[in-house]
Amino acid sequence: MKIVVLDGYAENPGDLSWGALEALGELTVYDRAGGGGEAETIARIGEAEVVVTNKTPISRRVIDACPGMRFIALLATGYNVVDAAYAGERGIPVSNVPAYGTASVSQFSIALLLEICHHIGHHDASVHAGRWAACADWCYWDYPLIELEGKTMGVIGFGRIGQAEGRVARALGMRVLACDLHPCQAGREIAAYVDLDTLLARSDVVTLHCNLTEENAGFINRETIGKMKDGVILINNARGQLINEQDVADALNSGKMAAAGLDVAATEPIREDNPLLKAKNCIITPHISWAPRESRQRIMDCTAENVRAYLAGAPVNVVNG
Repeated sequence: MKIVVLDGYAENPGDLSWGALEALGELTVYDRAGGGGEAETIARIGEAEVVVTNKTPISRRVIDACPGMRFIALLATGYNVVDAAYAGERGIPVSNVPAYGTASVSQFSIALLLEICHHIGHHDASVHAGRWAACADWCYWDYPLIELEGKTMGVIGFGRIGQAEGRVARALGMRVLACDLHPCQAGREIAAYVDLDTLLARSDVVTLHCNLTEENAGFINRETIGKMKDGVILINNARGQLINEQDVADALNSGKMAAAGLDVAATEPIREDNPLLKAKNCIITPHISWAPRESRQRIMDCTAENVRAYLAGAPVNVVNG
């Protein structure tokens, strides 16, 4: 059986092993999607039965052009790069990795928030540049420093990752509000569930951990920002398309929004003309919340298990029914 990995470098830049997949079939790994678009993807898939992708799109045209494809495995939780509905119509199960990044992604969202509160990176660089040694005072700071105890965090999307972040926020002395389509008892032990407008109005920090859907694309926009407190902090390491980037940049530049910590962009890699790159008080990192080695090893292990289950005739983690 032939297995092809269309874009494996981000998952495994050399510190992991493809051995578990190699044990299951004839494996071909491409580091990155090339510049040839769908035609190149089709050529790379060829007669492969199992196709593994991270961010390389698998469209209806690709599916139709690769009749030997029987199973699609994602090296990720999100599956919007695959036309999963059409794959289902063609009898091709699509499996994702559902819960690998709970610890790392929630940890990173807190890291973004703490960096906004203390600007540790900036002050470290200033000390190494000699500024403290030459300072007339025994200390200095260049940004307002923020204490989180007593403030309110609003988490939009309160699944595993949102709840993990909420537990850390509670440990920091914050109140936690949550907005989610499916409230649960585990969530109620961490946060008070409220509707979206209430969350926006009462939160000092708004953080996003919801899935991207057609309905919520761009929902952090001029209208919803207007419902937030003046001086609110926005954290987004879920999906870049959840926010209207120009509206967030405008809010940062006007001071309506005090700061933003973002690990995602609507187009990735980020475009040079993205308005957030020049916005005030905006920290942007290159989509690395998911990337600790421990998390990537879980992706590798789960992907191999997904393929193994497919070969056994009982696919697991199937997202298209």
